[in-house]
Amino acid sequence: MQLNRRSFLGLTLAGSATFLAACAQEEGASQNAVAVGGTFQFHSPGGETIIRYEESERQPVGNFGGPSLMDQTQEIQLSDFAGQVVVLNAWGQWCAPCRAEVDDLQLAHEELQKQGGTVLGINVRDYQPEIAQDFKTDNGVTYPSVYDPPFKSALALGGVPTSVIPTTIVLDRQHRPATVFLQAVTFDEIMDAVRPVLEEQA
Repeated sequence: MQLNRRSFLGLTLAGSATFLAACAQEEGASQNAVAVGGTFQFHSPGGETIIRYEESERQPVGNFGGPSLMDQTQEIQLSDFAGQVVVLNAWGQWCAPCRAEVDDLQLAHEELQKQGGTVLGINVRDYQPEIAQDFKTDNGVTYPSVYDPPFKSALALGGVPTSVIPTTIVLDRQHRPATVFLQAVTFDEIMDAVRPVLEEQA
């Protein structure tokens, strides 16, 4: 269902977050992820878990980045993917829905790479990175993930709820949210959201 962003600007995240399905969240020590806020502000109308934004209504997210999950001597920034459609996926290996959707995200990544896009993971709440690394290796996941246990990246993403994991955000080529999924996603759902964005003019 397509929703007009203007119709729910007055709704608060706090009032709707209780309606959102999520894995459990734990607090932990700060990590090296950094985020710079953009102009996008997240709102969930009436607890909807799929939110779409018309092209004329979109606002850019801020840049964020941090160490690569697989090699923490390397940094990954959203700005590394300038001009590309990016499917952001906040995930943790501890989260059952995240584990269920990983094959679909990998297939979407392989398809997106052919068309000027990528999946970019944000690994959250995994304070033992080796476990998350093993999960990626065991599942043949090739798309990159920023290692961000406290989910500091949420600041750059307009305040998406850090308690809702998994969260998937389809960013257009200007890195503006086109669709936000506050639920596990399938390959078909991802591609249905991505295809019209790929067809938009850069």
